[in-house]
Amino acid sequence: MSPSRTKAAWWLATFLTVFVTGEMPIQMEEPEPEFLQALENHTVTQGRDVHFTCVVNHLSNYRVAWIKSDSKAILAIHTNMVALNPRLSVTYNNHNTWKLHVSNVQANDSGTYMCQVNTDPMKSQMGHLSVVIPPDIVDTVSEGSSAREGGSVRLTCSATGVPPPTVMWRRELNRPIVFRHDGGKEKKVVTSFKGECLELAHVQRTDMGAYYCIASNGIPPTVSRRYHVQVHFIPQVKVTNQLVGAPLGSDIQLQCYIESAPAAMNSWYREDGKSLVSDKLSENPKFRVAETMVNEYSLWMNLTIKSLAPGDFGTYICSSVNALGKMESQVSVHRLELSVNGFGAEEPMVSGAAWQRARNLPSARARPAASHAHYFLAHHLPPQLYALLLTMLRYVHTF
Repeated sequence: MSPSRTKAAWWLATFLTVFVTGEMPIQMEEPEPEFLQALENHTVTQGRDVHFTCVVNHLSNYRVAWIKSDSKAILAIHTNMVALNPRLSVTYNNHNTWKLHVSNVQANDSGTYMCQVNTDPMKSQMGHLSVVIPPDIVDTVSEGSSAREGGSVRLTCSATGVPPPTVMWRRELNRPIVFRHDGGKEKKVVTSFKGECLELAHVQRTDMGAYYCIASNGIPPTVSRRYHVQVHFIPQVKVTNQLVGAPLGSDIQLQCYIESAPAAMNSWYREDGKSLVSDKLSENPKFRVAETMVNEYSLWMNLTIKSLAPGDFGTYICSSVNALGKMESQVSVHRLELSVNGFGAEEPMVSGAAWQRARNLPSARARPAASHAHYFLAHHLPPQLYALLLTMLRYVHTF
């Protein structure tokens, strides 16, 4: 029932009482407005929506107002908005419930909100809004850092958010982060490091790779940024065998291990000044170079020579050159000769001086079973290993 109808009914009842009894009735006082529940507190992630609920009974002719306590700004009276903020609105259920809505909550919406009834003295209740913000890394572009081997690298990562985020550093694939003394020896090895600044002294090539700055404050999502560390050094080249022997017509593979940073120009070539092997791959199918990456600063560069011809024997050089310098390593390819030995089996021989001496050594007296054994070994062992084994046996028989 509306207030005007209530008053009309009261005056009608009063008139009838006076007419019947001749006495004025005692007027009952209207109850004071009262809040039926406390105004709630909210913690909301930035960008979400939220509302405060104010329930008032016996409001009568009084009005409900919404006020931002910290700024003393009047936001709304009843359902009429005072604040010029399109994200604020008030709804009323036509009974006793008013709601203040805040959409797309922002950081400056944090604070204390008051639901007030204009009685004398004024009645009010308050609720607090806390706006939390997920972490964000300030840097707009992923940074990288480089240094010569033995130098220092410093990575800095700043993050914002509410509450203030914690910054943690990790390496890709959970590789260890190594801190070193002035002498370059390991001081501390960790899987993670807490702090906005990560400083690595006396860096080595093993420190190269991706480092991640991870910021978190308990408000999802956690964010990260990738930083790349580059360590520069002169190439290092190493061949697995410096002397390789093989018979005519066979295929051989020369293996070369290279470490370099920054990236290097790698190639195989002949010591006698013949054309670069790596540059002639498409023109000469008997040479094939294959590169296999081990990590970002090392690789295998293997040279395969097919169907060895007399002109293929000699010295081959594995070369690597970058902006800091050049390094080479060489392999001598010798011819293994096949001759008939004292047991009637074919015996692979190396044409080098060492193998020549071994071939001229007197043979042991043949035994019937030895011929089969030598024949088996000659056909099941690599030529180099068989030649070495046979030479050792001849030395033993000599003594």
